[in-house]
Parts: sequence; structure tokens; C-alpha cells
Amino acid sequence: MASEITPQLDPARDLQFTRIVPVPPRLVWMAWTRPEHLVKWFTPAPWRTLEAEIDLRPGGIFRTVMQGPEGPPMDNAGCYLEVVDQRRLVFTDALQPGWRPAPTSFFTGIIALEAVEGGTRYTASALHKDAADCERHAAMGFEQGWGTALDQLVAHVQSLP
Repeated sequence: MASEITPQLDPARDLQFTRIVPVPPRLVWMAWTRPEHLVKWFTPAPWRTLEAEIDLRPGGIFRTVMQGPEGPPMDNAGCYLEVVDQRRLVFTDALQPGWRPAPTSFFTGIIALEAVEGGTRYTASALHKDAADCERHAAMGFEQGWGTALDQLVAHVQSLP
């Protein structure tokens, strides 16, 4: 059994939102952990996810290539810190695959899933090294952007046969 470490959130450095979505945790998990699904919903439109690479284990790669409507592709690589099947994903860009330190970092993400009546309680947290990165992420539209991506995730899994 994997141990789950839940960090104490610091309002000056961390962002979080919770929503109940009308799909079971197994479908949310599938959308987050299979590249062929992740590329369909991960970035809020009109952005696109061009590629995704996933090695679903602690130290394994979590990589996406995203592109905005007017910009070049952006390659984002990091690694998983914790993987608890259908319950929790923790990933960071502070470390590269194999626990190698990254030259720069922006945040650590935590996706927590809990089965509830009618679907899944979905909690997304972003932990930043300092208040400036947190403010920058908030100004980029953390809650709106991640919320839009979650809506796209739900629409994607609901459209599957």
C-alpha cells in the first residue's frame, strides 16, 4: 500500500480547486493516465496538446507538448512522485524522469479523486516554490484554465463508447 503524503497548503504559495464531476473515478483516472486520452482534453481550447508521454510510476516521465493559437510548441517534462490507482497523482517539473533535478521548476501538481454519489470529487492542487510563481500561475488563469480542461476531460470520457 502506497503512503499518501498530503502537504499543508500555504495560501501564499499554493492554488487549489475542488469540483464534483458526473463521471466515475476510473474514467477520470483513465483520462489522466493514458496519452491517447490526455491529448484530447489537457489544455483549454484554443490551446492544444500535441503530444503526451506517460510512464505511470514514481520517477516515471510525465511529459506534454502544448501549443497556443499563436505560439510555438512548448515541451513540458517532469516526473511522477506518487501514483495511487484511481485516487491520486502527484507530479512535478522540479524533477526530470529518474529523479534528476530540473534546471528550472514551476510547480508540483496533485490530482485527488474520491468516489461520491453521482461521480467524482476532483481536487486539483498546484504547489509553488514561492508567492511570485503562485501569483503568476493565478494570473495565467489557474482555476479557469484547469476548470475548462476538466470540463473537456468530462466531455471526452462521456463521448467514449
